[in-house]
Amino acid sequence: MLFKKITSDRDPRDTVLREIGKEFRPYFAKAGKGFKRCTERYPKFLFAIMVINIVLSVTLCLTVYRPKKEPPAKITPPVTPGFDQLLNAAAAIRKTIRLKKQVDSLSKKQVLSKSDSDTLWSDLNQIKPLTHAY
Repeated sequence: MLFKKITSDRDPRDTVLREIGKEFRPYFAKAGKGFKRCTERYPKFLFAIMVINIVLSVTLCLTVYRPKKEPPAKITPPVTPGFDQLLNAAAAIRKTIRLKKQVDSLSKKQVLSKSDSDTLWSDLNQIKPLTHAY
């Protein structure tokens, strides 16, 4: 029962658009005849109106509707900031490796002198910002 085919005696060529066309055809025909009569009666006037519209359009495009010139943006190559970051990161890694080797060599000593302790503290303090920067 749910999928029962619905049959209709309606002509498939009859659509809503076709019915609207049938209903308003006399009005469209009358408007078309009036427009044709007007164009045949006043061709020079219509031509003048079209030329005036074109001139007015060009004038407005060149004066009122002119796009605003924006100041030229500072052009920077897109690779430069990324490449500089890579170079900075590589330099930080090299410095971290050098400091780590120095800290490892100092930490292997059994007894540290005053200068060794100062160097160790200095190296550790230099490593902290490098590891948090990247």
